Amino acid sequence: MKLHDLHPTPGSRKPSRRVGRGHGSGRGKTAGRGTKGQKARAGGNLPAWFEGGQTPLHVRTPKLHGFRNRGRVEYVPVNLGRLGSLEAGTLVTPDVLAHDGLIGDTRTPIKILGVGEAPAGITIHAHAFSKSALDKLAAAGSTPQRLSWPDNAPLDELLPVPKRRRRDEGQAATGDSAAAEKAGAVEPATDN
Repeated sequence: MKLHDLHPTPGSRKPSRRVGRGHGSGRGKTAGRGTKGQKARAGGNLPAWFEGGQTPLHVRTPKLHGFRNRGRVEYVPVNLGRLGSLEAGTLVTPDVLAHDGLIGDTRTPIKILGVGEAPAGITIHAHAFSKSALDKLAAAGSTPQRLSWPDNAPLDELLPVPKRRRRDEGQAATGDSAAAEKAGAVEPATDN
């Protein structure tokens, strides 16, 4: 095989369109541009989003202003007043709330709100509690238990107790010794 034997595959290369070459070319008169109008003239190319001068789509649509937190968790609220008829010693879980018709679905996290009177002596498992709900439950002798979501595991077991930093301990120690020196309980160190 020699260089002059190389040819492109038949059908892979098409001849370019020769417009404006008279009637014999098959594209006579208007050269494939139709009849008159802006697109038939030289330099009449328009962008695909042009709408003839009317207000374009990207201008007439409303803009989304503001901030939308993608990490926001939507809770299903349950008021304490709806749990008022429960007897002491009852364990309230998301499954119990769904069974009693207080929530529609157990796949969403639950937040207990402090509207109404708190039932006495019950244990409530929920994913979040408002401050007023915690205060009312504590006053009624009930026990709130926070759950993780979506695992529904007790949250106290999942979160380790944070350890104090050494720097904080050192500052606390120096603060205590300074206070003791002021009180006169410890004699200040002197260089001999």
